[in-house]
Amino acid sequence: MEKNKLIKITENFKGKKIGVIGDLMLDHFMWGDADRISPEAPIPVVVVARESFVPGGAGNTAANIAALGGKAFIVGLVGKDLAGKILLSEFKKRGIEIGGVTVHSKKPTIQKIRVVARSQQVVRVDKEDVQYVDDNVERKLLEFIVLHIKEWDGIVVSDYAKGLITKNLAENIVNLAVKYKKPIIGDVKPKHAPFFKNITLLSPNQKESLEISGVSDFEVAGKIIQKQLNCSVLLTRGAKGATLFENNNVKHFPAVAREVFDVSGAGDTVVAVATLALAAGANLEQATIIANHAAGIVVGKLGTATVGPEELKQYLES
Repeated sequence: MEKNKLIKITENFKGKKIGVIGDLMLDHFMWGDADRISPEAPIPVVVVARESFVPGGAGNTAANIAALGGKAFIVGLVGKDLAGKILLSEFKKRGIEIGGVTVHSKKPTIQKIRVVARSQQVVRVDKEDVQYVDDNVERKLLEFIVLHIKEWDGIVVSDYAKGLITKNLAENIVNLAVKYKKPIIGDVKPKHAPFFKNITLLSPNQKESLEISGVSDFEVAGKIIQKQLNCSVLLTRGAKGATLFENNNVKHFPAVAREVFDVSGAGDTVVAVATLALAAGANLEQATIIANHAAGIVVGKLGTATVGPEELKQYLES
């Protein structure tokens, strides 16, 4: 496919308004060194040199959109706690709109705390409450979406099954997207996949496609999901690349990563970039190629990372 056409699409990312709905998380990294074993247990002692915070979960999807010049409107929930304040501050730093974020007094902000020594992740600590949100929170989120969906150019749902995405919320979002003819892409946990019938594009990884379809052959799985949910499917397959199921066509795209350091967050990058591409006028095949290249860049970075416009342009040109 003509490179210039793909690059032109990425240049049209700028200013595109994307609604990002899903489970918000704070990724907290502790970076340090480990050169001895603890006398208390057979574990390394990590001396922390610095700490960093970045948006995770649906927040990482929004950060990827913002990094490429899009305008992300985040819709989700944080706790009334320090982690929530830090996360909202990180969103503001990146120019992400936070009017759709509900601050909850009883649910804590989801945190993933990673301890990294000499570029090697030593341990991850998760803080979370995965109970579904109550009707009041659901109604508040839906009201915000109804108010803003007309001005959005696309929608992405990043569902980590941490309690934000209910059946009612998911079905309402898809119905609104169909009503207003907005492209909507879902990166959703298998148990919630049935909530997303008629979505534009579902993007599971190979393991998730097996859970959704009950079939281990990825090509058969993709076709089953396509039929069950009446949507196109972008199946991400790690080092084997990605496969797009659209109408009666199945197309494979090889992986383009030059080196792989960290695959965490690559799925967020894929759906963020694919949504931006569709909003910028790409067809599904073009959106897949651009998203596949973006994922190839992001897995070469350590930690929760994003891709910049120049990086993406150079990668598409090479």
